[in-house]
Amino acid sequence: MKPEKKYPSEVYLNGKWLKPDEAFVSVFDRAFMFGDGIYEVTPFYNGKGFKLEEHLKRLQYCLDQIQVAFNAFSLEKLMYEAIERANLNEADAAVYIQVSRGVAARSHFVPEKIETTVLLYAFPVTLEGFEKKTWEVIATEDKRWHRCDIKSTALLANVMANEEAIATGFAENLLVRKGYFTEGSHSSLFFVKYGVVHTHPEGHKILSGITRAEVINICAGLNIKVVEKPVHIDELVEVEEIFVTGTTTQIIPISSITHKDKKVYTTQKDSLTKKLQEVFIKRTRG
Repeated sequence: MKPEKKYPSEVYLNGKWLKPDEAFVSVFDRAFMFGDGIYEVTPFYNGKGFKLEEHLKRLQYCLDQIQVAFNAFSLEKLMYEAIERANLNEADAAVYIQVSRGVAARSHFVPEKIETTVLLYAFPVTLEGFEKKTWEVIATEDKRWHRCDIKSTALLANVMANEEAIATGFAENLLVRKGYFTEGSHSSLFFVKYGVVHTHPEGHKILSGITRAEVINICAGLNIKVVEKPVHIDELVEVEEIFVTGTTTQIIPISSITHKDKKVYTTQKDSLTKKLQEVFIKRTRG
């Protein structure tokens, strides 16, 4: 059964705080027309933003990549205001940000004069207890575009991949490009082989995950070797552990992978993943 999602009580839209049913954008907004916009999600543990600067840096990078002139760091105070207005100061939550290129008559070229559309809101999330979860997942062909490092609002390929997993009773869809794993439909991906952590290198084929970077940093502190190199699906016979990471996913081990209706991986152990989870909890909870 799919989890029920609720609307926030209030959103920030272009300088105003509004109820969701009072917040409107033009039908000619380019995020609506083309998916021409960038989004970001930042976690707040007990009301405190985690890696907030890194999330805003990623937002700025993505805006720069699509040549939208907007200062992502101008939103920092609004993020905390959103948390306060939603009465989430002492709760686990996340802040969603979306910056559209703006409103203009429909055209494939970018208009010269256009003002951004900015949407922001806070919402409660359950961040505790992730260390008790395991996921059964599927693996399918990565059909996304070739700039996955840009956190675009045009997420149709990701939505289709995730829906394929959920509709068949799985938690996530691990994406494979020319035989090599890239990432999940909404998560970063790690493999453990002979005690060494492997993950796809940064670049255009994956999103630069904030939690991914934190896990690599944790590994360094624990003297765990990390190799940033793609893992081929045929290498699964050598893999001891697999886990995924993400802003609200955090760190979750994979118990099995099904590919083309055949189970191609079953976890052997989770000891290294558990170590990473323990350190991550300390870093986020203080």
